[in-house]
Amino acid sequence: MGEEIIARNIKNLRKKRKITLEKLAELTGLTKGYLSKIERSKKAPPYSTLNKIALALAVDAAFFLEEDYQDKKDTKISFTKKAQGRIIKSVGSLAEGSLYGYNYEALASDKSGKNMEPFIIEPSFDEEAIFQHEGEEFMYVLEGRHELIYDGRHYLMEKGDSVYFDAGVPHTGRSLGKKKAKLLAVMYNYRRL
Repeated sequence: MGEEIIARNIKNLRKKRKITLEKLAELTGLTKGYLSKIERSKKAPPYSTLNKIALALAVDAAFFLEEDYQDKKDTKISFTKKAQGRIIKSVGSLAEGSLYGYNYEALASDKSGKNMEPFIIEPSFDEEAIFQHEGEEFMYVLEGRHELIYDGRHYLMEKGDSVYFDAGVPHTGRSLGKKKAKLLAVMYNYRRL
């Protein structure tokens, strides 16, 4: 999946919803010029920016990763079998061609209008990107060792450890050891429009 899919989906959904770039700028707090640049780009914006746009357009951020997106009907339940989540790679093209060096497996991707975004994440070994976005996050280590860096403090997380935090504070993380860690991560967006 190429990153240009994200830009195309943002533009198509914005136009389908009859929202101008000016209005989207007002809703997201981003500038009209920056939003226009995102729509023309072949690169994905940072997750925090993508999340702001998703909230403004009343969809989940994972919606923009769909190869053939369409407005989904609201479903009451989303059931995902083991290892059957939507794999998100080649987005953000940093380490290993995945989103900021992380491999993401989106869970419950067929549920629209959700306030929580659950993922299985395999963090890279480098903390290249600093994340900061609205909402809250919960992480649970399924395998391996993970170093969470939150507001400048370092936390060593091992299998069975969990953390819940305000995502508005700068944070990043990385796998430690010879094998990538595997985390269950849930992002909660409390500012759904």
